Amino acid sequence: MTDEALPLREKLNLETGRMDWPALARHFARGVVIKVDAGLDLVEVAAALARDDKARVAQWLNQGRIAKAEVADAQAWNDGQASFWAVVVAPWVLVQAIVEADASR
Repeated sequence: MTDEALPLREKLNLETGRMDWPALARHFARGVVIKVDAGLDLVEVAAALARDDKARVAQWLNQGRIAKAEVADAQAWNDGQASFWAVVVAPWVLVQAIVEADASR
């Protein structure tokens, strides 16, 4: 099966991976990192962005459940040497910090 034949969520799930702060830092410097609340499904958020689901994305933005990463986030991530689940929906890099309970995923 080719990538084009895969459903969007499945394709995005296959493209999701772990990333540590040093690898993410260069994307943060470009201003393209979107942090996703731990209560949301990272792949679902990525799919909504890829489908240009403006209503759903606006709802998450208004609720503060997704947001562009800020300098304070970068400082905390650097200090804690954070690790993330990440997926790219160009031009954005969507991330969820990995908490200790998730570390075995």
